[in-house]
Amino acid sequence: MSRLGKITRRTLLVGAVAVAGGAAFGIYQIRRPVANPLRPEDGATLNPYVIIDRAGISIIAPRAEMGQGVHTTLAALVAEELDADWEQIRVLHGPPAAAYYNAALAHGALPVPEYAMKDWQRSVAHGIGAASKLLGLQVTGGSTSTVDGFERMRRAGASAREALKAVAADRLGVGPDQLRTEAGQVIAPDGREIDYRELAEDAASRPVPQVALRHPYDWKLLGRSLPRSDMRAKATGQAQFSTDIVLPGMKFATVRICPYLGGSMAGFDPAPALAIPGVEQVLDLGDGIAVIASNTWAALQGAEAAQIDWTQSPLPATTGAMFDQIARAFDDRPNSTMRDQGKPDDQSAQLEVEYRVPFLAHSTMEPMGATAHLQDGHLTLWVGNQAPREHLKVAAEAAGLAEENVTLHTVFLGGGFGRRVETDITRQAATIAAKLPGTPIRLTWSREEDMRHDFYRPAAIARMRGAVENGRITLLDAKVAAPSVTRAAIGRLTGRSMGGPDKGHVEGAFDQPYDIPHYRVAGHLADLDVPIGFWRAVGNSFNGFFHESFIDELAHQAGADPLQFRLDHVGPESPVAAGTLEAVRDLSGWGQPLPEGRARGVAMTWSFGTPTAVVIELAREGGAIRIPRAWMACDPGLVLDPGIVRAQMESGLIYGLSAALMGEITFTDGRADQGNFPDYDALRMFNTPQIEVAIVQDNPHMGGVGEPGTPPAMAALANAHFALTGERIRSLPLIRAADYLI
Repeated sequence: MSRLGKITRRTLLVGAVAVAGGAAFGIYQIRRPVANPLRPEDGATLNPYVIIDRAGISIIAPRAEMGQGVHTTLAALVAEELDADWEQIRVLHGPPAAAYYNAALAHGALPVPEYAMKDWQRSVAHGIGAASKLLGLQVTGGSTSTVDGFERMRRAGASAREALKAVAADRLGVGPDQLRTEAGQVIAPDGREIDYRELAEDAASRPVPQVALRHPYDWKLLGRSLPRSDMRAKATGQAQFSTDIVLPGMKFATVRICPYLGGSMAGFDPAPALAIPGVEQVLDLGDGIAVIASNTWAALQGAEAAQIDWTQSPLPATTGAMFDQIARAFDDRPNSTMRDQGKPDDQSAQLEVEYRVPFLAHSTMEPMGATAHLQDGHLTLWVGNQAPREHLKVAAEAAGLAEENVTLHTVFLGGGFGRRVETDITRQAATIAAKLPGTPIRLTWSREEDMRHDFYRPAAIARMRGAVENGRITLLDAKVAAPSVTRAAIGRLTGRSMGGPDKGHVEGAFDQPYDIPHYRVAGHLADLDVPIGFWRAVGNSFNGFFHESFIDELAHQAGADPLQFRLDHVGPESPVAAGTLEAVRDLSGWGQPLPEGRARGVAMTWSFGTPTAVVIELAREGGAIRIPRAWMACDPGLVLDPGIVRAQMESGLIYGLSAALMGEITFTDGRADQGNFPDYDALRMFNTPQIEVAIVQDNPHMGGVGEPGTPPAMAALANAHFALTGERIRSLPLIRAADYLI
């Protein structure tokens, strides 16, 4: 990350790249180009994605690397067209800049199921995405990074390649079509090789050529599993996260904020904290304190020792009271009815059930942290984040500075899952640094602070009515109540209240490819001011559980095989989704006799453009239930790196199984009861199933892979539990109902 430091502060570059005699290339295929943030002091014309200097080639990734492998895939998009040597390139995170807007975030804006979108609707969605450059939302999330960069970043590499060839052609006195490129060199007809570095400065001043992109048949990097660009740094300990930064004269800080949600601080006594060896100061933050010390451990101990008077939470005091508040949303008119076909009100229901899921924490491996330094009126921050422009804006506000006087470095994230879109850690770090100008501050939250001041996945309730006749579903009528993640999170990011139907609230339920004549999904927004935010798979995470659990109950009602029952209903609506069910059926050997004490469950959810089917096997062992095996099949369309796709699918599955099995945030007096992993555990190596993943590529449209593995995992586990025990679990987590090996 150290190679971007010599580019001007006003460009807000992340890291430091010496660009002496360098050049960068590429072009946006949009009518109104946004400003290029990579403009060094010598005035060379640069492009947002590629820098060539004397040290070699740097590729700028516009999205955050939080373990999902996005830097590898995004860099490969450029390197493929550029003909760069994969082993020699460097990948750097882009600065906060409108140039790195994420157009794909808007692709799901239309209130129609993604699987059923017409070509004209996709054109409209892409048009909305192109217009989103006006907002400049530089966000990593929604499983959109590869979809967004697929064409744009390849064009950057292709235009750079042709610009380099044009310079070489002039020098050699030949036509560009007589030259070829390979491994960072232009190769002449007589075999002479000219390194890109020798051509870059002249190429930077030329008009950018418009060139065709290569056909996938000609790809050398894309379509295969590449060595991860972040692998070496992470394996050797060289990778820098928010709290790895070391600066001369650094002090170490932590915070202790009111644990009662919506409460504040009436007063505090810093003396017990100051008595801890190493503690130097205690600062008043309004809703809590910051402790400054000579090391992080002393700061954490000091924060615990401080005597603080908290004001109480205005929220319902208990989890039960919060669920009562959510349930009251059913009494109001629905916010949305995005699927309403047939005449559900005229149909008699054979089955009426209610499902519930709890609040969930993000529980990232790395607790929240940031490093900040205010010096000579300029604030510099190092923070792992998913929305650099928003974090920069908040930092400037907190420090009382203009945005051009703030430099934000986006470092590696130790997990995100939506949590690091939120700007609270950046606001705190900037506030503390502003109180201590000239002193670098490394702020680290304790795990307890991290878990009790999360922006949780909301609790939710679903009330379902259904009927089957002659082995077919005739009625599926669903009502879903929960606080609105979209309104809460987008409101914090933009400072604006959102109105209208909330699509995210019912995704994973209204947009599933099932052929059902009377099919309705209504969304009810609960008025409950618990801090909530984007959590892996967002609304799909709870609606996938509701919908696929109920489909399983209807299959049982019909006396049908659960997987074949799904195929019978999905096949007529979406051959692509049916293909994932067929693939997971074949991969798992579904239908073959199982040993006594074993059973399987299945679920399929279409989310983020990718249908994903999961089969979970359970086994009784020594009085407990174990999860020995799991199978997954997904169809994200064109696959750019199968190794990363498999890793993301496995990750999503484990995240979903952990939540379904043991994930739960409860409240007493408006305060979260859970504070660390003994209270809020996850699957470990010993109880994680053996996982097999099948990747299908029949989907004509590219989908995401970071989140689609989570929603079906929860329902498949609950459905397997029913198959094993005969007990239908309609309220998570499962450990409250059975003894699992944890």
